[in-house]
Amino acid sequence: MRFRPCIDIHNGSVKQIVGGSLTDREDQARDNFVSEYDAKFYAEMYREDSLADGHIILLNPKTSEYYEKNLALAREALAAYPGGMQIGGGIDDTNAVAFLDMGASKVIVTSYVFRDGKIDFERLEKLCTFVGKEHLVLDLSCRYVEFESKLSNDSLIVQNQPKTADLCQGHKNDYYIVTDRWQKTTTEPLSVQTLTMLSEYCSEFLVHAVDVEGKASGVEKEVVKRLGAFELLPVTYAGGIQSLSDIIWIKEAGKNHVDYTVGSALDLFGGEIPYRKLLELTG
Repeated sequence: MRFRPCIDIHNGSVKQIVGGSLTDREDQARDNFVSEYDAKFYAEMYREDSLADGHIILLNPKTSEYYEKNLALAREALAAYPGGMQIGGGIDDTNAVAFLDMGASKVIVTSYVFRDGKIDFERLEKLCTFVGKEHLVLDLSCRYVEFESKLSNDSLIVQNQPKTADLCQGHKNDYYIVTDRWQKTTTEPLSVQTLTMLSEYCSEFLVHAVDVEGKASGVEKEVVKRLGAFELLPVTYAGGIQSLSDIIWIKEAGKNHVDYTVGSALDLFGGEIPYRKLLELTG
């Protein structure tokens, strides 16, 4: 089990947000912490501390007025730690190779390989061919969906999604993968079967438990247990970690092969978990 550092960039700043509050409407999100330092500062710190395989996430869509500024910050961070960090956020077949050329070790992809709430294997195979399985991380961030309680509700879950009753047809209450900066729910469950099926196309997985992301309220235990039951590829869990005891629990429930990332609870981002303590655990 390893600690994977993170750099989240939103509206031109390195910050920590409440994941479920993120929306493309006017680039809104509820901030937990906004750093006075830029992404390069954190990348240099992670490089000096020999923390590899962390991730940079661009939280604004390409259409945002902030996207180019986010991209500039990310480019500086990748240059500061070439080959040391992965990057995600708006990655598709048109820009994936460019991010690798900037110095990213891998690209992290979600939305591009989903269409109409389902995995688009044609796109997935295309992207895998472009960048190579060894350079591709699939982000299968998820939230718990109570479909059964929604069957009588014909309203939209989110804009441009199928009606709730249509989406629920044939599906049970469970954890489902979310896309488009966690704003759209797919019909693909987070399960060992799904992870196994997709492992043919990538080298690892990143999974945010969206309902607790940024809240430092405790981990989504069922998600960690499912990741712990999958052993074919490396997998990183994110969401809700609030204390060192949570990390110990992840190690046990994840059978010592589920890596983790800490955001809002880390002292680098205004929290109480000592960054230096995590370095000791990693070492």
